[in-house]
Amino acid sequence: MSQSLSLRSDIVLDAWLTRDVWPRRIVAFMIDVIVIALLALAVAWVILVFGILTLGLGFLLLHLLPLVPPIYYIAWLCTRAAATPGQRLLGLTLRQDDTLDQPEPLRPSIAQAIVWTVLLYLSFALSMLPFLLVLVTRRHRALHDLLSGLTVVHATALNRGRPA
Repeated sequence: MSQSLSLRSDIVLDAWLTRDVWPRRIVAFMIDVIVIALLALAVAWVILVFGILTLGLGFLLLHLLPLVPPIYYIAWLCTRAAATPGQRLLGLTLRQDDTLDQPEPLRPSIAQAIVWTVLLYLSFALSMLPFLLVLVTRRHRALHDLLSGLTVVHATALNRGRPA
């Protein structure tokens, strides 16, 4: 009997923390793509000016431009909010999956942020098929979430406390 109550409690907690998360993740990603594009454009302009001032030698820094998106994700996921600007705008945050039942779930470590980011780009390289897991997994997690041990949850649900 107590086992069914504990299972029921897990289902309620999952619903409380991850309700309508995956549609919000899509919109958050689109916002982040726009921010990353603007950031990359600004970096490209700085490199362009530097390249002109160094008579072409600074143009070699253009090879670093593909590092802007991964650095963006890793840097934002390691902040206190543990979310990119797009995720924060839509009220989402990342937490370690195995600590979600604790009063204060842990934010991602730097290693988890790196793994999550690398696997995110790998998911895109695999024709976005790993993203379909959000439709069938507990807590609506994609493959990069499962393998990195992270879960995207509502930040407001974490701040309000647990459901009764």
